[in-house]
Amino acid sequence: MKEKLATRVRQLKPSATLAINAKAKALKAQGIDIINLSAGEPDFDTPEHIKEAAIKAIREGFTRYTPVAGIPELREAIATQIQKDYGLSYTPEEVVVSCGAKQALFNLAQALFEEGDEVLVLAPYWVSYPPIVELAGARPVIVPSEKENLFEPELSALERAITPKTKGLILNSPSNPTGQLYSQNFLKGVAELAKQHGFFIISDDIYDKLRFDGRGPENILTVAPELREQTIMVNGVSKTYAMTGWRIGWAVGPKDIIAAVSRIQGQSTSNATSIAQKAALEALCGPQDCIVEMREAFKRRATLLYQKLKEIPGLDLPKPQGTFYAFVDFSAYYGRQAPGGTTLEDSLTMCDYLLEEAKVATVPGIAFGDDRCLRISFANADEEIEKGVSRIGEALKKLA
Repeated sequence: MKEKLATRVRQLKPSATLAINAKAKALKAQGIDIINLSAGEPDFDTPEHIKEAAIKAIREGFTRYTPVAGIPELREAIATQIQKDYGLSYTPEEVVVSCGAKQALFNLAQALFEEGDEVLVLAPYWVSYPPIVELAGARPVIVPSEKENLFEPELSALERAITPKTKGLILNSPSNPTGQLYSQNFLKGVAELAKQHGFFIISDDIYDKLRFDGRGPENILTVAPELREQTIMVNGVSKTYAMTGWRIGWAVGPKDIIAAVSRIQGQSTSNATSIAQKAALEALCGPQDCIVEMREAFKRRATLLYQKLKEIPGLDLPKPQGTFYAFVDFSAYYGRQAPGGTTLEDSLTMCDYLLEEAKVATVPGIAFGDDRCLRISFANADEEIEKGVSRIGEALKKLA
């Protein structure tokens, strides 16, 4: 009998972040006191005015199909937001609304990449970038970085990775998992390479308003607006407005690429949920105080987490500059034995140990392309962060 599943599925790895989060929630459901520092979503509730907009849409019967690319007023609002944040002019026809930013990224890969193409992925990277590239038939080319350089790759290393097959590059700043921002000098260098070699840039800006330096959103087009025809921006409401479950994201870019993305989407999900689109419209056009409140809370928690982790001997990390993640080097503890005799050899065994011994959920760095580190989320109350780090410290003391 022939193999039942396609090769692309058999080679596909499950999302480590979703798997760890699910395991932590399952243990908690069993009554075990788990502190979940793995979650990739804000712990805040969706603001009331946004929820009310969705309820109003339901009551008014806005429950039917919409245009595949999204309702016109939402696409207009997104274009307006891009103008306000980045000073760039786009028409609604250059915007497509998808079922979350992840679908926007997936559709873009399907529209741009194919067999024989190479796509540059900067490590540490979000776990889904390489699989999304691979599912399009292309090959992800990983460009490493070091924490001493705030996880910003050397431009010389990036240039060496470019070949005649290079079709694209994915940027994410502020970064999941590192919580770091790419410098303007780095972005300028990337822009020069993109102009020289003609590859596309996908700018994943999902955390663009969750930065702690007091500056507004920035991306590759901030420093090189002339790359407009080579750049596609991806964003959504999930992180900024605590709307992870609403599944609304978008892509903004050249009209022909956006039209191609819309055609692909038309043969998969069709439109994003009508009700969620109305909620997203209210998020963009309604009061914005919620963004400031959440960002200030994350900024405070970032400092708290950083200070507490730095008190534990052997742990090393740069202070987060945005998002709600820290990327922490645990490798000083690799090679040591847990009380049961298991040797902790890598980020996977370290994560398992912390979950079993400390009852703290983290995410292994190998999923992000750097096995030395674990991703720790500070999308939790202050007391949970303090308790979680304290438990981690106690568990590490038990290693021989």
